[in-house]
Amino acid sequence: MAEQPLLQDEADHRGVLRRAAPYLRPHRARLVVALLVGLADSAALVAVAPLVGVAAYALDHEDRGGLGLAVLLLAVFAVGQLVLARVGELLLIQGGEQVVRTLREQCVENLATAPLRFLETHRSGELLRRSTGEVAALAAFVRLHLRSLVASVATLVFTLVMLAWYSWVLLLVQLVVFVPLTLLVTRWFQRDAGAAFGAKAGAEATVAATFSETLTAREALQTSRGLAGWTRRFDGENTRAVHAARRALRVENRIDLVSLIEGLALVVLLLVGGWLVVRGTLTIDAVVVFVLASRNLFDSFADLSQLVGEVQTARTGLARLLDLLAATAPADRPKTAPGLPARGDLRCEGVEYAYRADGRTLHGISLDFPEGSRTGVVGETGSGKTTLSKLLCGLYQPDSGTVSFAGTDLAAVPEAELRRRIVLVPQEVRMVTGTVAENLALVQGAPDRAAIERTVDQLGLRAWLAELPGGLDAEVGLRGGNLSAGERQILGLVRAVLADPAVLVLDEATADIDPATAARLEHALDELRADCTLIVIAHRPATIARLPRVVRLDGGHLVGDEPAGGLPIRATRLV
Repeated sequence: MAEQPLLQDEADHRGVLRRAAPYLRPHRARLVVALLVGLADSAALVAVAPLVGVAAYALDHEDRGGLGLAVLLLAVFAVGQLVLARVGELLLIQGGEQVVRTLREQCVENLATAPLRFLETHRSGELLRRSTGEVAALAAFVRLHLRSLVASVATLVFTLVMLAWYSWVLLLVQLVVFVPLTLLVTRWFQRDAGAAFGAKAGAEATVAATFSETLTAREALQTSRGLAGWTRRFDGENTRAVHAARRALRVENRIDLVSLIEGLALVVLLLVGGWLVVRGTLTIDAVVVFVLASRNLFDSFADLSQLVGEVQTARTGLARLLDLLAATAPADRPKTAPGLPARGDLRCEGVEYAYRADGRTLHGISLDFPEGSRTGVVGETGSGKTTLSKLLCGLYQPDSGTVSFAGTDLAAVPEAELRRRIVLVPQEVRMVTGTVAENLALVQGAPDRAAIERTVDQLGLRAWLAELPGGLDAEVGLRGGNLSAGERQILGLVRAVLADPAVLVLDEATADIDPATAARLEHALDELRADCTLIVIAHRPATIARLPRVVRLDGGHLVGDEPAGGLPIRATRLV
């Protein structure tokens, strides 16, 4: 079984910033400038306490000139600090938002090109939570808390340096009282924070995924009367999410103990400072500076303690998002395919594939599909037909064996080239809200209206199109709800033909549609250009009878490859 990437509810938090570095690199200039302005802002704030100390000294010594100068500098620093704070906040938010935008765009790009196997392995709600919810949480952190985090750290460092310069003895006493107890509380928080916040994020993602599936399966749940059981499951998951949120809140509340430690440290500071002044080893203005600067010190710790929960939440979200980006990183495919022809034979040799490690879906399948050939693939439900179709299109990679086009392994064909040459029309054709023309234009090259009309005429579907209210301008509705399953299949075929593929694969295109629409679809297939290889997976006898060759699968084994004995599809060239 091929390596299957899986996402973990509790993502790896180790080296988060290192793993995020590639996404920060394009914005490093803006971030560095924002950081420098933030440092200048913190330096101006820290400078206020020494200036107050200078004013206190001048006042004590009746130095009016020194007092006036100190007051003037205080005013200048106060105004400058306000300006720097505003500018730094704007620059930091802009830089952070650019990083978040990069992550969001990369996430969308990765998911759009992720292996189908990966997408089918994970619940859509989980992927949606990581690609939108986590990004939104990061954006909120950038807007609301990033500037406070940078300012608090910088103010703390600058304050420690300044206090050490005034009196390293008094600073040491203060740190001995404050730091060990604060570190114990912080360590107590960090011990359980990763698991608590990770479990919270995982439980919320599970609730989101189940809710998303509830909307998708609402009709089945209502008609089968299974809504009560499903609701009990949702209630259980919601209860676990509430318990996880409460646990995370209890862990976050541990940080509030830092406020008590601050009060104790300030009492000790005043007692020791007064004793040093009495002994004559410290001046009153120095004690004033210590008292004021300690407020900065405690405020910085308080701000950091209040931000710990936000930082942990952002860190958890970033880790989950980075895990998604890593798991969906595009495979190393060549940028070009030199010598790869526009048309060619499709071949699979010794192909094996398994969804689970305990059993195989396909067993050593070897088939040739020559250029321009018409082949039907039949077999009971679960025989491996759909799996084979996705392997032939390169949507799955075989566990062993190879699938090649014109002699080139599909794994070595650039993604754009592969999608240009091999196109799959699935059993359920997806539509986007808009008109028929807008849905048909969703192929490489975005064909214009004239090209669409030519293709419709060439496939003999003009009369069918005229039956739609509005023709090409008919609204398909939400998820194509205004169209029948057969009409969506026909649009899927037209859209595929507009891409002019070398190989066209139809997976159960006529399985769930009425006979009249199925006949229209089969007649449209008659008009495919002669050099387009057609592979049709079908149960409908009338569809199989029109194909000159039939491949039979049973339990993942190739059990037959013979002429159908029916009417061959008439191949014509479209120009």
